[in-house]
Amino acid sequence: MVSRYQGGSNGPFLCGKQTTFEGGVRELTLAWWPAHIKPGQVSHQVGSMMDIFSTVLDLTDIKPPQDRIIDGMSLVPVLINATVTNRPIFHYRGNTLMAVRVGLYKAHLWTWSNSWQEFNMGIDFCRGESVDNVTTHEQVNHTSQPLLFHLGRDPGERYMIHSNIQEYKMIMPAIVKTIEQHLAHLVPGEPQFNWCDSAVQNWSPPGCEKLNKCLPVPASKPYKCTWPH
Repeated sequence: MVSRYQGGSNGPFLCGKQTTFEGGVRELTLAWWPAHIKPGQVSHQVGSMMDIFSTVLDLTDIKPPQDRIIDGMSLVPVLINATVTNRPIFHYRGNTLMAVRVGLYKAHLWTWSNSWQEFNMGIDFCRGESVDNVTTHEQVNHTSQPLLFHLGRDPGERYMIHSNIQEYKMIMPAIVKTIEQHLAHLVPGEPQFNWCDSAVQNWSPPGCEKLNKCLPVPASKPYKCTWPH
């Protein structure tokens, strides 16, 4: 989704996909399971794509693997009993920890929308949106003094809580401790999505022959991807 333009609207949230602002990471989730999930209930549980694996294992009564760390948690208690678990969410771009959400607070360790080179080519992940010192086109390091927002009062991440304000001084130490604990126990994994192959693209989807739009499939030549975002 590109904010404010093609692909729909990100509503009040900042920027779009590829970024770690709320417009790039936040989506609602709908669940339907008659006789199990109570109709009409709303949960404010913060989830992650990583939770899908743990949730499916729980639903199918399969024990998770014991030879690795499983980052996600089962959302079955949320779906069935409307239980809410307070847990941090860590937002990465590549191998860089960009931001962390703890409760309704979100701290940005780095800010970056996309490069000036891409922006000058017409590629803009924050179309129609600009927040000074936040939607930066340089990769700006804030790890020594993270930018802090309260997503309940400011879901659009437009009004940062400045470091000289008492609220910042009260909240930030706990967030920094959460980050330190996360990084101390982080086990780097082998990249699984850094290979590209033009042959796997959908060159000839079903029905293309009716439109005379089928394309020849090139030979498979896997190569390491580069991902500038």
